Amino acid sequence: MTSTVSSAPAVRRGTAARHPYLAALTTTRARIGLVLVGAVVLAGLLAPLLSSHAPTAQSGRALVPPGTGGHLLGTDDLGRDLLSRLLYGIRTDLEVIALAVPIGALLGCAFALLAAVHPVLDTVVQRAFDLVLAFPGLILALAVTAILGPGRLPVIVVITLAEIPVFGRQLRAGILVQRERDYAVAARVGGTRRARLLIRHILPNCADPLVVQLAVSLTVAVFLEGAMSFLGVGVRPPEPTLGNSLSQALPYLSQAPYFAAGPLLIVTLLVLGLSLLSEALNRETRR
Repeated sequence: MTSTVSSAPAVRRGTAARHPYLAALTTTRARIGLVLVGAVVLAGLLAPLLSSHAPTAQSGRALVPPGTGGHLLGTDDLGRDLLSRLLYGIRTDLEVIALAVPIGALLGCAFALLAAVHPVLDTVVQRAFDLVLAFPGLILALAVTAILGPGRLPVIVVITLAEIPVFGRQLRAGILVQRERDYAVAARVGGTRRARLLIRHILPNCADPLVVQLAVSLTVAVFLEGAMSFLGVGVRPPEPTLGNSLSQALPYLSQAPYFAAGPLLIVTLLVLGLSLLSEALNRETRR
């Protein structure tokens, strides 16, 4: 019985456990997704090298068409270089999303593990999740912004709060299934403590859905950050983001459609790439 318990996590952490991810990343769908996401991330990281203009510098030439006066994508309504604001806007979005989603995932998983310790804790945690999920994303954003004011911090807080119950419920569902499996029952009979059983044996076997959910949550975070900045309750100008760039371009769609083209294209590429990755991971891990 002891050998049965010890061998289960060893197999799960071995080479075979990595096969679903490796197989997913070699599919055409995942490769396209990696190229799209990688191109956007690389553009944001190389923003200082790809643009010779500061994102907040005003040239005095408003709404200059693309390719005029050294401005590859033209200028905005205040004469700022659109390429520079686009590249630095990508960087701002990536910084916010790369911080908020992992924090939300870690806190959600921590609460799920806490809920698995005792039925009373499970009830309290699930009701807390219900409370957060009762608020739509934008309503939650408005409530947080009313308390903290606009800026990066409320965007990070809103995305984090939105992701905590998502990951928490995902892991809780996995724990409920895995703890009834033979290896978990054998571990309990063999005297394995509950905390060790959860961390050492059950948690590794719940990882696959969490990886898929991470890719999905990154996609949702792109929309949420963009919506908050677009509505003026997120990161505020002059700091560029994809959302507030679209908001500033809205009054000039008929006069200067190129103003909104860059942010729209980047958001589309980023969301499409992340969606392709999550779909590839989901298909392979379910086989």
